[in-house]
Amino acid sequence: MDSSTAHSPVFLVFPPEITASEYESTELSATTFSTQSPLQKLFATKMKILGTIQILFGIMTFSFGVIFLFTLLKPYPRFPFIFLSGYPFWGSVLFINSGAFLIAVKRKTTETLIILSRIMNFLSALGAIAGISLLTFGFILDQNYICGYSHQNSQCKAVTVLFLGILITLMTFSIIELFISLPFSILGCHSEDCDCEQCC
Repeated sequence: MDSSTAHSPVFLVFPPEITASEYESTELSATTFSTQSPLQKLFATKMKILGTIQILFGIMTFSFGVIFLFTLLKPYPRFPFIFLSGYPFWGSVLFINSGAFLIAVKRKTTETLIILSRIMNFLSALGAIAGISLLTFGFILDQNYICGYSHQNSQCKAVTVLFLGILITLMTFSIIELFISLPFSILGCHSEDCDCEQCC
């Protein structure tokens, strides 16, 4: 190996330097816009809790309907109006189904479940409105239901208070159910917000 080849210069070719300003100009930026109102986000994060409340209200409404089964005793010739309307039974079915669909949407989000949940909550809201109307009419019609047929004034006052207390409780359940069902039936829920991993 002679000295001429041992000491020959070596030329290296480097790529041109990329400055920070050139890199930033070619970088794409994306901005996400939130299309949801704060109310929608609040309801989306509390879906499982509100669904559970709907199911509990449905079970308790059904239980009060069962209690009304035992009111056909002497001297009362008929059932209370709210029992005759059937509201404690068909109303409880609507409440339980709408709550079950909310929990199902929270656990596994599909477009079909979201649509079914909105339909069930809309029907539940209509049922709650009908229940409020029926309970109001029941208050007017049955306010003297027990004492009007009873000849024993010693017990009719206490039983009337209990009867009116059940009607007031059913009215409270119906109003709360309306406030839960109506926003879900109108606002709905986007699939990304109903995901269980994002909304705890």
